[in-house]
Amino acid sequence: MAAARTGAERYLQDRKTDPEYERAYAAARQRIDQIDGIIRALDQRRCGLQLSKAELARRAGLRPEVIRRLFSAENPNPTLSTLVALADALELKMTAEPLEERRAS
Repeated sequence: MAAARTGAERYLQDRKTDPEYERAYAAARQRIDQIDGIIRALDQRRCGLQLSKAELARRAGLRPEVIRRLFSAENPNPTLSTLVALADALELKMTAEPLEERRAS
């Protein structure tokens, strides 16, 4: 037996039938996924170097609670300067790469 959908799930499903809303939702989802990927890569590198969050904070010149929040928050939204400080502390180079070429709609 399928579980009943919540009001929020029904609302989202209804909204996604609007093409403009669907485009905005897809764009927001892409941004969230990119931030998530960067945070995961930084944390994997931290673990690979066997650094505690406190040690990473010291190396990056950041408060320990910033690092704890970044790696444990549901929806982190770090500043670019925070990401660059972490990358430097983890001996990583931050680069921007073009997205894969988008298919014509």
